[in-house]
Parts: sequence; C-alpha cells; structure tokens
Amino acid sequence: MSQDEVSRMRPPLVPLATLIGRELRNEKIEKPYVKYGQAALAKKGEDYFLIKPDCQRVPGDLSTSFSVFAIFDGHNGISAAIFAKEQLLDNVLSAIPQDISREEWLQALPRALVAGFVKTDIEFQQGGETSGTTVTFVIIDGWTVTVASVGDSRCILDSQGGVVSLLTVDHRLEENVEERERVTASGGEVGRLNVFGGNEVGPLRCWPGGLCLSRSIGDTDVGEFIVPIPHVKQVKLSNFGGRLIIASDGIWDALSSDMAAKSCRGLPAELAAKLVVKEALRSRGLKDDTTCLVVDIIPSDILFLPTIPRKKHNMFSSLLFGKKALNSVSKSTNKLSAVGLVEELFEEGSAVLAERLGKDFPVNTNSGIHRCAVCQVDQTPADGLSVNSGSFFSPGSKPCDGLFLCSNCRKKKDAMEGKRPSRPTVTA
Repeated sequence: MSQDEVSRMRPPLVPLATLIGRELRNEKIEKPYVKYGQAALAKKGEDYFLIKPDCQRVPGDLSTSFSVFAIFDGHNGISAAIFAKEQLLDNVLSAIPQDISREEWLQALPRALVAGFVKTDIEFQQGGETSGTTVTFVIIDGWTVTVASVGDSRCILDSQGGVVSLLTVDHRLEENVEERERVTASGGEVGRLNVFGGNEVGPLRCWPGGLCLSRSIGDTDVGEFIVPIPHVKQVKLSNFGGRLIIASDGIWDALSSDMAAKSCRGLPAELAAKLVVKEALRSRGLKDDTTCLVVDIIPSDILFLPTIPRKKHNMFSSLLFGKKALNSVSKSTNKLSAVGLVEELFEEGSAVLAERLGKDFPVNTNSGIHRCAVCQVDQTPADGLSVNSGSFFSPGSKPCDGLFLCSNCRKKKDAMEGKRPSRPTVTA
C-alpha cells in the first residue's frame, strides 16, 4: 500500500482548538450552571430559606458539588423553622453511606431525606417548644433534582416547551383526602372550627391543636399523627435544563403553578423571583409571609432560560414528563434523557416509616452492633427493635431482621402510626 493510500485512509486532522472546544462543550452538558434568585415580603416574619450552592459530596473535590435550596414556613412561632434550617441538611447527609459513587449517592437520597426529616423532628420536639414548620427541600446534582416536602409550600418545574410540573404534594387537610383518612385512622380528629351557635367555619383542621396541615416538622402540642415524613420526588432534566420555583403558601394562595411560571419566563432568576412575589401581591395583597426562590438549571453557554411558547396539548404532550418508576429508582438512570424530556426517577409519599426506609440498612454482624436507620446511632440489639419484631410478623422472624430502630425512634414510629397515645397538649 502506497503512502498516498495510507494518507487517504487516515481520518482528517482536527485542530487542537477544536478538540478543546468539544471537550468544553461536553463538560457544559454534563455540568450545568445553577443560577438563582430570591425575593420575600414579611407579614408575620415566620418564613426562612436556605441557599447553599457550594456543597460537596467529597470535601475539597469540586467535581462532587451539589446545591441545596429550601423554604421553611413557620407557624405558631419561628423556632421550628430556624431549627430545621440549621439542622436538616446535616441530618440528611449523615444518613447517606460514605465512600459511594455519585449514582449510589443519588439513589440513597430519597431514603436519607426521610431519615433526616424524622430525626430533625425528634430533636426539635425534645426541646419542648411548640412551634412548627413546613419544609420544601431541594437538592440539585447535575441534571438530577430531588425534592422532599412536608406541608403546603410548593416546588414547581417549568421545563422546556412550557410544561409546568408539580414536584411536591400539598399536605393540607382541606384538599388531601388520603391524609384526612390517615390522620383519623391514627387517632386524630378532623373538623372545622366551631364558633358560637355551633356553626363551623374555616378550613378543615386536625384536633387537638387545630392545625390545617397533616405533615410538618415540630408542632409538639399537636398529636404525632401530624408526621414529618416527606413526600419525595426525583427527576432528571434534559440537557435543555429547566426552572424551579420554590415558594411558601403566600405565593400559591394567590397564584396557580401556571400563572407563577408564566409571569417570569425569559427573565434572569433574580428578577424572576421578584416578579413572582409582585404578581402574588398584586393578585391577593400581603396576607401572609411571601417567599420565593427561582432556580435555573441551564447549560453553561447561555445566560438564562429563553422564553419558549407553550405548546398546544396533543397526544404526545404526556411524553414531556415521562414517568419511569413510582416506587424505586429507574434502572435506566445511566441513560441520558432525550432532548426536551424529563425523566421521573423516583416518587413516594407514604407516611409509613418502614415503607420509606426499607430493610437493607448496614448492620455490623461481626460485632453485633446495629445502626438506627433514623438517628444513625450504633447500638446493641438489646437497646432497640427491628421493625419486623412484633406479633404481626411471622414466628420465623428474628428480633433484629430488617430495619433497626433504637428505642427512642421506635417510640416515634409507633406514635406516628397511632400505636401509642400522642403526647399531651402543651399549653403556653
């Protein structure tokens, strides 16, 4: 074979600058920018928020970075909202095993969020204060978004194509039939406020306490059937990204999800957050604390998400939010989502703790030490119980098979399920 023939068979040379450009473009696709804005107006001063865009799974390793955004809407005081803001992230991270891959970390997040919420609630209630707080807690790692929530704050996703998706579930007794049934089955009473003459007014509330919500952190003076177990949803965005709007109920009592998304499309996140608050104020006035975080997850070669007209509904519109799995992480998480699509990787909202934490927490069988799935404290089996112990399990079950809870966390679990009397009402 002649030299000329060999030369013709070789692929054409590519300039170094072109190769570097390709690498940079690929890097941008794999690691989107996260841009955010925040705006708030106070009525009672009980809303708090958390913005941490510089977290790292492995300290000192920038390639393991992730971001956290959260809103805490307090009620009956501010102590629960402040406590959750300060403690919740650490409690969630402590429930994730060390030295695991990024994909394993993402798969562990839903369970760790449940453990972290419950642990935070237990720690706060031990202080004896009676306030409570809703929580909407968002973790962004690359194109993967994980949202955990209790209460009626909300997180929506405005994805490319103008499709708005709700990533949270409202835990208001007035609107959530399943939660009303759960509360009454656990020993609570649901009804409206009685006024003079026997007339009932206002939204449905849980008694004792009169709380309109069925899930929260804190609320020591309310029965423990008001649980801190969050609804969790995990999605993967396409390489086109999307916009998250995280806000307290001061926004959502005034605006629908579509209205909030439409009011700020095509604008930078900082200005967008201000406009959402302004639109809510224009629509309803300042009747409650009103807090909004806008978070854009975008390729790093554009400044902000462009305005894209909303497509008319057709038979293919459901593909724009393709469901992959309801109760477990999709096996296809390695596969890149198609352009414009959003993959649903996980969703679960059960209030049964054993269902949310699973049965495969690490156990040191050689030393006989078991780790509590909630508080992460190592104890001997004599100091706690497996969720499998009890008469409703088969006689062949060993006392410490499956999920292990220390005695304190087991008491909390039983109280949430109505298996022991709720704590007495605390009076001011």
